[in-house]
Order: sequence, then C-alpha cells, then structure tokens
Amino acid sequence: MKARIFQKPKNAMQSGRAGTERWILEFAPAEARKPDPLMGWAGSGDTRRQIRLGFATQKEAVAYADRNGIDADVVAPPVRKLKIQAYADNFR
Repeated sequence: MKARIFQKPKNAMQSGRAGTERWILEFAPAEARKPDPLMGWAGSGDTRRQIRLGFATQKEAVAYADRNGIDADVVAPPVRKLKIQAYADNFR
C-alpha cells in the first residue's frame, strides 16, 4: 500500500488557519477512475481512496504507517513567507 503524509494547507479563500496543524495520511489510488456505463459518474472499485486519517503530529502518522506496513511518503509543509506590511504602505 502506498500513502502520503502531509499537512493540510490553509484555505486560500479565508484568512483563518483552523485545521492546518493536523497531519493527514491519505492512500494513493490503486486504480484509475472510469465512467459508470449507466449514469456516467466517475468511480472505481478502490475503497481506500475514501479513507483519510488525521494525526496530531507527524511522528504519530509515521509510527502508524510503520506499525501497519504502509509505505508512506512524508510531504514537508511549504515554508511560510510573511509579508509584513503596514496600512500606511498603501499610500507610498
């Protein structure tokens, strides 16, 4: 089983950072999606695609993957670049 461990990014449409401190283990798709012959919806027989496990720390997620024999790749979170700006900078 292949999986990836990552930290959920901040929503670009909102300023809050709720839920971004959690680490998520998500399984890689085992088979491609294909259209259903009757309805035309995209789907597959891969049920692991529906599973997303949340952990408080990266160590917990890696330990869970090792304990259950899951080959997991850890994706490091991007470095936050702060743009310190004052309101007065809009008028320069």
